[in-house]
Parts: sequence; structure tokens; C-alpha cells
Amino acid sequence: MAARALMLQGTGSDVGKSLLVAGLARAFADRGLRVRPFKPQNMSNNAAVTVDGGEIGRAQALQARAARVPAVADMNPVLLKPQSDTGAQVVVQGRVFATAKAAEYHALKPQLMARVLESYARLRADVDLVLVEGAGSPAEINLRAGDIANMGFALAADAPVLLVGDIDRGGVIAAFAGTMAVLPPEERARVAGAIINKFRGDMSMFADGRKAIETHAGIPCLGVVPWFAQARLLPAEDGASLSTRYTPHQGAIRIRVPHLPAIANFDDLDPLAAEPDVELALLEPGEALPGDCDAVLLPGSKATIADLAFLRAQGWDIDIVAHVRRGGAVVGLCGGYQMLGRTIDDPDGIEGRKGKVEGLGLLPVDTVLEAGKTLREVDAVDALGGCRIRGYEIHLGCTTGTAAPFLSLDGTPEGAVSRDGRIAGSYVHGLFASDGMRARWLASLRAGRNGETAFEAQVESTLDLLAAHVAAHLDLDRLLGIAR
Repeated sequence: MAARALMLQGTGSDVGKSLLVAGLARAFADRGLRVRPFKPQNMSNNAAVTVDGGEIGRAQALQARAARVPAVADMNPVLLKPQSDTGAQVVVQGRVFATAKAAEYHALKPQLMARVLESYARLRADVDLVLVEGAGSPAEINLRAGDIANMGFALAADAPVLLVGDIDRGGVIAAFAGTMAVLPPEERARVAGAIINKFRGDMSMFADGRKAIETHAGIPCLGVVPWFAQARLLPAEDGASLSTRYTPHQGAIRIRVPHLPAIANFDDLDPLAAEPDVELALLEPGEALPGDCDAVLLPGSKATIADLAFLRAQGWDIDIVAHVRRGGAVVGLCGGYQMLGRTIDDPDGIEGRKGKVEGLGLLPVDTVLEAGKTLREVDAVDALGGCRIRGYEIHLGCTTGTAAPFLSLDGTPEGAVSRDGRIAGSYVHGLFASDGMRARWLASLRAGRNGETAFEAQVESTLDLLAAHVAAHLDLDRLLGIAR
């Protein structure tokens, strides 16, 4: 028997579809159902490595975790990783497929539908329920031709649709009514109901609002889900709300992260931000690095050379050198590690223009960008403290040099660290999700400050809270009845 399917689409971007799918996945899995998440098309530089050696959006990896199953490439068959304002790397079924500008990708979509449906069919085998997440909004009818993300997929897969609206941004009744108004009849017929998300305040005050949705949008309101404050403890799907995700607060250890235009895999920051003793904030364009900062963390980047040029244009390179002179620490992850070296060479123009640029020169290493992408899960050991780390690599390029290794991967040296241990770089994402590694590094910044958070346990408990939150405000039996 084929698995049931239920698709959540939004009245706009960032209405909370990803979080609702994660909550429903955990709630249905806890009922004993075999659940799988699926997103036909995603756009994000926040990616995860799968057990079958591919890459998918971080949100789908979190949803797989919520469903208590390993993440596989078929859960997100098309992933767009922006490299500029107009172009992106196109990842299909976990592997790099092409680099395309917006118009070029639009022309590619019809041939990608077959790959999407192929992944969907594989994912449906031997499971009870597939929870499908749309992208953006089906109301973007100017992009409807060749659509694989929303109604185009729903029609091709015969999936019922629930429409999600964000009441926190205002105008939610008009958003539902307007979305339904612009859809053609066959697509309107696919929508089985509306879900209000991110509600704050007295829910009884919205009784008339529910009726208004049914009157003006012509669909039943299936539930009102209150604001889930603990969402900040879970990895974010993309960088849309990054500037407000990491905000300054009083903390004994001050960490700053340059906000680079092509920042990638920024969930590396979450374990540090979760520590009550840590004040982690993004360094926004136009700001100077505070003189009393304890550490600078250079994050991953989808366009390392361009982001390095941006960093220099802000004067942050000068700030970082001064920070090091004062005894401050610097850690570079993936693209940030490449920036810390002496040179970055792009002989084939993988990131754009061919050529070699100077790095920050804080580690005696050099990087050559190469076409083959490294995608793998790794078990590592911190060379300075012996802490065990479970992480992943997802990068282009090879870095070599004379510095001491930062980590050991099954006895193989990885990364680089300065003689005094204050400057370090690595390709391994997930370093600070290791409670031991995080505690060791924080203690090196401030004696006696070892970290208090059990990060992975916190993610699990937050998913449990999310499932309970969703189940308390949505009728799961009714939703399962809608699924087909």
C-alpha cells in the first residue's frame, strides 16, 4: 500500500512550514507511524550531509531527525545554493548538477520534475506517511510554469495541501484569501484547509478570524498554533532571519562572527549561542570588531574569495589582526579556514574569476579550489584536548601547509592550529556541537568557563516539546484523515 502524503504550503516565505513539518514528523513518529519528510526544492546555503553521501537542506535533516530516521538525499532532491544575487549551484539528488542563473534554472525545471518524482517514489516505499514541504508560496503565479516546488508537485503527486499563514507578520486573513483567489480551480481544489501559525496573545480573540478565513478563502481553519519560543534552539532553514537570530546579550565570553554575504552552514554557531555564559553576535557591515571581544569565528562560505573581499572592504581584516595582537582567539570553519591561510587559488574559476588571492595570513596554509566536492560524515578527535567530535565535511578545495593539525580523523591530520593554540581552522562542521570540544575551547578563552549546555540532548528535548506543542493545537487524526 502506498504511503499517505500531506503537503504544507505557505502564504509566503518564512511562515514556519519547516518547523511545523518537524513537529508533525515527531508527533506522528511517536504514534508509531513510519514518517519521512520531503521537500521537492529548497534554496539554502545551510546544508547537511546524508548517510548516502549526498547533501540536502539543513531543515530536511532536522525533520528526518524529528521522524527518528537517518537523512537521505531523496528527502530534498533539488537544493539551490546561492552563490550570488542572480546565480546558484544546483544540487540534484545530493550531487552537484549545474551552476545556473535564475533564468537558466527556470528552463531546467521541467527536466528536474522527473528526478523529483523519482526521489518521492523511492521515499514512499514501505512507509506510512510522507510530510511534504513547499517552498515560498503557490501565490507566486509568475513562477508557476514548470513549478516543481508547490502546486506543480502537488498535482503531479496527487498530494492534498494545507495552507500555512504567519499571523505574527499581520494580514493573515488577506494572505489566505489572496492566495486562494489567484490559484486556478484545479489548484484551489487541492487545498484542504488552513493553519494559522505563530499566534501570540488570547486565542479566543481570533474566533471571528477563523470564520473570516472560511468565508473569504473558502477553506476550513484546521487550527491555530501559538508562537513556539524554543524554535531558536533548533537549526534554522536559511539565513532569512539570521540578523535577529544571534543578538548581543550579557555573557562572560564575547564571540563575534562577521556576517558575510554568502555565509553557509551557520548552524555551527548554534551550540555556542546556546551557552548562557556566551554572548555570540553577528558583526554587521559598518560595525567595528569590539576591542574586548574574546574570539572571532569565521564561518563557512559559499563564495570564499568574494566573501574575503567583502571582509576586507569592511576593514574587518585589520580588526582581526589587531584582535590577534591583543591575544584574542580566531577559529575558521570551512571557507573561514581557507580565509585564515596565506593564499586561496581558483585556477579553474570555480567561484567566478580565475586567479589567486592573498588570505589573512594567520595560518601557514594554502588552498586550491577544485571541482570535486568533499561530502562525508566524520569522527574526529581534537588534537589539543582529545575531545571526540561527530561532524561532517562539505566543501570544495584542498588546503595544505606546515601548521600543526587541529584535529585527527582516524589518525589522519586535519585542519591547522597555531603554536599557541589561539588560531585554528578546520573543514569539519559540527565541532562545537560536541559538548567536550565546546567546553575545552571556552575554557581556553576564559579560565573556569567550561560550558553548561548538553547541546544534542537539548535539540532532542526541543523536538519533543515542539511535537507536543503542535499536537495540542492541531487535530492529528483529522490531518491523517486528509492525507492520502
